[in-house]
Amino acid sequence: MKYSTALWFFPLLALITACSTTPDKQPDYAQFDKAREAQRFLEQGQPEQAARLYQNLANSQLGYQNQYRLLAAEAIMQSGDNAKAKRYLDKINSAKLSPTLRSQLNLLYAQLNLNIGNAERALDRLMLVVSGQLNNSKQRHYYQALAFAHSLTGNPLAAAKARIKLHPYLNTDSSLSSNNQAILEALMLLPRQTLILNQQPAPDILGGWMAIANILKQKTTRVGAFNQQFSAWQKQFPNHPANTDFLNDFLPAQQQAYQAPKSIAVFLPKSGAFAQAAQIIKDGIMAAYHQNSAQQVPLRFYDSSAANIVSLYDQAVNHGAELIIGPLIKSKIVELAKNKELGIPVLALNHIENLSITNLYQFGLSPLDDARQIAAKAAADGHHKALIMAPETRYGKRIAEYLSAAWEQTGGTVLGQQFYDPKQHDFVAPINNMLNLDHSKQRYQRLRKVLNRRIEFTPRRRHDVDIILLSATPTVARSLNPQLHFYQALDLPVYATSKIYNGVGNRGKDIDLNKIAFSDIPWLFSEAYQGELSLQNLQQQWRNYPRKHIRLMALGIDAYQLNPYLGALVEKPFQGATGILSVNAENRITRQLVSAVFKEGHPTFQGYINSTDGATLNAEYDENPLDQYPEYYGAE
Repeated sequence: MKYSTALWFFPLLALITACSTTPDKQPDYAQFDKAREAQRFLEQGQPEQAARLYQNLANSQLGYQNQYRLLAAEAIMQSGDNAKAKRYLDKINSAKLSPTLRSQLNLLYAQLNLNIGNAERALDRLMLVVSGQLNNSKQRHYYQALAFAHSLTGNPLAAAKARIKLHPYLNTDSSLSSNNQAILEALMLLPRQTLILNQQPAPDILGGWMAIANILKQKTTRVGAFNQQFSAWQKQFPNHPANTDFLNDFLPAQQQAYQAPKSIAVFLPKSGAFAQAAQIIKDGIMAAYHQNSAQQVPLRFYDSSAANIVSLYDQAVNHGAELIIGPLIKSKIVELAKNKELGIPVLALNHIENLSITNLYQFGLSPLDDARQIAAKAAADGHHKALIMAPETRYGKRIAEYLSAAWEQTGGTVLGQQFYDPKQHDFVAPINNMLNLDHSKQRYQRLRKVLNRRIEFTPRRRHDVDIILLSATPTVARSLNPQLHFYQALDLPVYATSKIYNGVGNRGKDIDLNKIAFSDIPWLFSEAYQGELSLQNLQQQWRNYPRKHIRLMALGIDAYQLNPYLGALVEKPFQGATGILSVNAENRITRQLVSAVFKEGHPTFQGYINSTDGATLNAEYDENPLDQYPEYYGAE
């Protein structure tokens, strides 16, 4: 998304000139020259220099400090330095702004929040914007931000409505086509029933979009039937914005097969908190690259640590990239999706919920898959009523939400959630609370008081639960599991997320994890993933890394090996190191995992978890996953 300065520059000059009403007070033409110079810097792609000039003007022009600070903040946002842009905005006293400038300030704050992935806060700011006070260029930015924020917060219908309002402010064929495509993609995320029930009759614009989205969602394979429906729609909505060359171009493009890239760019950070994780992903990519010597696709690596991700994308495309692997950091993914129309596929190495745009695939070790798979396995084993245990951290509470939602989707009931302090080794209190042992003790004390004598007592746990769904590290679980057994829960099955296994294991210590079942990636088990890229054969690459990063090598392996198959994942799942991979409606690559259980301190492979009913599938797989679907390699 490009930011225009002309919309403030010329009105600002007029405003300054109009303030000069006495002969001895001439306009400060020097400031006009500086403002023009700042604008030239922006046009030349040098926003930092523009920001410095605007900030200097803000310091010297006392009557127009806020206006120049807004321009400075907007310029620095273009450079990708969100923290500095926020400092500029925070210096502005909103109480002293006119209603128009206050709306512009809130719009900039909203765009800033979107850049860092905080869509909820962005929406709060956008609600304070009075769109009628903005000029055409700013209204375009406003509706673009509104649409994007609604998409990120899981409201595709509101996003489509915002884009319909955006339509009059777009003035190029490419921007109109991209906006139309985004409207359709948003509406196609809705269930058909929602489209049918909320569709208004012609000539309603939204109703027309819903009607064509409904036709596309039917996915009829009979060309004649589709053409008949499409022709009827054209007659019903003759003046609809989509009833142009857009649909004639869009529909064939939807049916074109994905073409395997001839050159790949990889965006990974070389410094910062994610540098080590990025390095092991890179090692996985390179291992897959060298293993596939017959069909290597050229790779070029780019450091995404501090670079503006949009500029990096343009640079990679100019270098000939036909696929981008990365970015890894969520804020970079959001910034790229928000500010760039993706002309080539991007395989992002992380997951942003409710983000769906053309050519953006999201691939990561998402805990959503983990929760869904272990819940499916537990349900298939005949369990119905669950208690959830998770660490009392931000991450733990999010995992508990995922587990709860996944369990309820299987038809099961969540009887409660219990959080624990992961820094402790004594879990008596949370276990007592979760199993209602405290109630049992209270009943004993009341009975003893009534009888006025000592009686034999054994605490009894609640009996309305038949499973515990657990999120815990190996260290925590080695203390927690024996304490569960001690407190009357020996017969209560425990199903855990992959967090419970570090990928290598320690038989002497893991004896305390006995009987716990968990889901994980096939790469960690020789029964599921063999060959040159197996865990055993790549020990030299991963053995010096922290165990918490070990699965990222499998992510790198699949990120490279997936490149010929992205367009085929809907119909032909790919058997990879991180699971059996397919793609959902949001272009998120989902993973079918394997099930294992600790026996005598050893994680014992059970089989793949059926994504439908949770049953394990004991199937054999080719040693080289790249060769499983040769008809899609390099094919259209």
